[in-house]
Amino acid sequence: MEQTTSAGYRLLEEELLPEDEPALLAVGTLYGVGVGPGDPELITVKACRLLKECPVIAYPAAKKGGKSYAHEIVEMYVDAEQKTMLGLVFPMTKDPVQLENGWRWTVELCWNELRHGNDVAFVTEGDPNLYSTFIHLARLMQELHPGVPVVSVPGISSVLGAAAALEQPLADGNQRVGIIPATEDREALKEALLHHDTIVFLKVAKVLDTVLDVLDELGLGGKASVVTKVTSPYETVWRDARKLRGTELEYLSLMVVSK
Repeated sequence: MEQTTSAGYRLLEEELLPEDEPALLAVGTLYGVGVGPGDPELITVKACRLLKECPVIAYPAAKKGGKSYAHEIVEMYVDAEQKTMLGLVFPMTKDPVQLENGWRWTVELCWNELRHGNDVAFVTEGDPNLYSTFIHLARLMQELHPGVPVVSVPGISSVLGAAAALEQPLADGNQRVGIIPATEDREALKEALLHHDTIVFLKVAKVLDTVLDVLDELGLGGKASVVTKVTSPYETVWRDARKLRGTELEYLSLMVVSK
């Protein structure tokens, strides 16, 4: 891989990919493994098997050496002492140079295991193909190292977990469902609400009051519920989202609006 303009990144790259070490023919598989929304029992048999079989388990970490929500679920099924636990710290910045260098660095950490023939299971909350960090990781891996096999293993989404927690269906018959990342864009929020029978707003915590304002404008204020850390031991359900106005919610919160 070409060196970047960052001296620090260049040094790490040299440590990972020494020029005098020959490339190996056996390349491991990168698995994106969905481990469910929070309840450790909501993990598929296939996901459980792969976690036990893969010698390397990669997981998103909030900081170097830290653990993630998905990591807690994994610990229920594997002995971390018997695995290479690869904590990946993803860049939380809008700076394009830092973003590119940070993402390339996480890919190279995985590649350093894959090139030695080790399968890597990247665990993600929910499903790996629905608003998941794995999507960009897999895309960049295929771009930088096109010979790496990439396989995704479906998981139960927090969207489905919320429906169970609220004991209400997401859709029936010809009803339409929208899964929308909540933003400050009021017109986009209105459009989603007007064109779907059920709307699930993800990442609603930072824009909760804005969403509540739009709901009130459309006469839907009483149709919204909020669930935080769904299906986990820390799950909290508010059946009337209006009571949360002005409240600071956990990041892992979503809103379900059912007309």
